[in-house]
Amino acid sequence: MSSMESGMWSSARHGSRALLWIGVAALLAATAPPCHASWEVLAEGMELGRFEANPAGDDVSIVVLRIDPEHWDLRMICLSETEREYGQSARAWCEHSGLAAAINAGMFATDYSTHVGYLRNGDHVNSRGINHYQSVAAFSPLAPDLPRFRMYDLDVDGVSVKGLADEYSTVVQNLRLVKRPRMNRWGVQEKRWSEAALGEDEQGRVLFIFCRSPLSMHDLNSTLLSLPIGLVCAQHLEGGPEAQLFVNLEDDDLELVGSYETDFVENDLNNRAWPIPNVIGVVPRAR
Repeated sequence: MSSMESGMWSSARHGSRALLWIGVAALLAATAPPCHASWEVLAEGMELGRFEANPAGDDVSIVVLRIDPEHWDLRMICLSETEREYGQSARAWCEHSGLAAAINAGMFATDYSTHVGYLRNGDHVNSRGINHYQSVAAFSPLAPDLPRFRMYDLDVDGVSVKGLADEYSTVVQNLRLVKRPRMNRWGVQEKRWSEAALGEDEQGRVLFIFCRSPLSMHDLNSTLLSLPIGLVCAQHLEGGPEAQLFVNLEDDDLELVGSYETDFVENDLNNRAWPIPNVIGVVPRAR
């Protein structure tokens, strides 16, 4: 793919739009430059990192929630598994499903429910469609010798969606950003947007990544790879005003939402919460 994964974005956009932003200004004002990175411990095995970077001469802020799968489990929450008629914000999914944090599960179709790409959660299949996206996140392993969380590249010999679905209870296919190990898979392009992404670090920890500042995915990937977060691979979850990250903090909840997207919302003014149908959530690991 000469333009790498970048050309896939335009054909996958869908009808659901808009999300909520609360307290972003205060959060981003507190970010630290990458060379002096620090992690705020929220609980054992869960940390919040805040970073400033300067890709292409623009000051941007990136928030990373780092989750140790030895202490926390990921949970896929799909609208199609509930009795709800409509989706809801990441905050509401957390409140109604007992999640400590949540992020978009990926892009969805114009029915506001079906995932774009393959998505199976236990016995429930939200989407059987296997497309050309080259990244799969898998969790809730069916055998004790498998990683509790792992991101796989589908263009590696011996890796397939079907094979992963035989090994993990939850499998979700999304557009790839960074191929293992640390390969930026997007070419240079003009389009840019706010971003919610899922990553894995060199210790196998889960990274919920949020950047409200609009960047091209090439520049975002380069920036993420330059940060001291040990990123080895990543996949795109959602862009523009639909991107969300919510962390249920004891003292002051963190709720972040995107805004800017080329050819759609070309400003930083989004402040309305629209529902999303599917989220990846975090719960304490059962012992």
